[in-house]
Amino acid sequence: MALFQNANYDFIKWRWHAIAVSAVIIIAGFAYAATRGVPLGIDFSGGTIMVVQFQRPVTDDEVRNALVASVPGEHVIQAYGDPSANQKQIRLPMTEGSEQGVSLEAGSRAIVDALDKAGLRPFEVINQELVGPVIGADLQRKGLLATLFSILGITAYIALRFRPAFALGAIAATFHDILVTVAFLFFFGYDLSLNVVAALLTITGYSVNDTIVIFDRVRENRRTKRRENLEKVVNDSVNQTLSRTVITAGTTFLSVLALFLFGGEVLEGFAFTMLVGIISGTYSTIFIASSIAIILANRQGAGRTQGARKETAAARSSVR
Repeated sequence: MALFQNANYDFIKWRWHAIAVSAVIIIAGFAYAATRGVPLGIDFSGGTIMVVQFQRPVTDDEVRNALVASVPGEHVIQAYGDPSANQKQIRLPMTEGSEQGVSLEAGSRAIVDALDKAGLRPFEVINQELVGPVIGADLQRKGLLATLFSILGITAYIALRFRPAFALGAIAATFHDILVTVAFLFFFGYDLSLNVVAALLTITGYSVNDTIVIFDRVRENRRTKRRENLEKVVNDSVNQTLSRTVITAGTTFLSVLALFLFGGEVLEGFAFTMLVGIISGTYSTIFIASSIAIILANRQGAGRTQGARKETAAARSSVR
């Protein structure tokens, strides 16, 4: 806690370094995805979903090992319904070039044969369905729209509450967090799924909340430090809220870390996305959002000053 007592770190001094590091990570991540392809989960790419009820308790690893031996592609296994019912939901990707009915029949038959070979009978298939490519494309579109609309709403709110330069700073930081997080998803091979989209939307709100706390302190300090330049006021505000920022991020990080370690395979992508987003959100709150706000505010101030000088010069020439 001594690190936060009377904190006076010069964060603004390192703003260009921070922006450069973020740019390198984002460019590297998307360049990696361009060469390897964007990994899409079954929610977006389509595939077979089957619910199987076993007569005895069966672990996820037993089902996964049975499928890995004879069924290619991504396998997502999770408990389904009441744990005492011994039900497992199994997801397989759709095979390329196959029709929906054929893919459903082939996927179902492959799962049943794999479970038979592994000696997991008796079991019963109680439900099976196909997430087709049309549904996957619709989910992609809705996920993208949900993210964009949330960002637009946040932009309008901050612009009305503070000033346009600060709104753009907050949105730049939000886009930064999303892009950095997606880049790390590419690096570590996690698929883009509905769980990941939910995590990205959560990160959006988390990042903006931290940023608004600093902007609130900037607004308060501007009233009492009118003679100080904006960079000094913003840096002081970041230092004054540093303990709150770090403690909030730390406690949230530990909670999500427990989810990542003990939440199982189904929640692993969601938890990993949240872990990266929390770190990136804290980083962008301190370095990116404030820096962008300062840059834009200074440009607006320079533009107003230049405009005032032109009006003064025009007035003098008209008098002459």
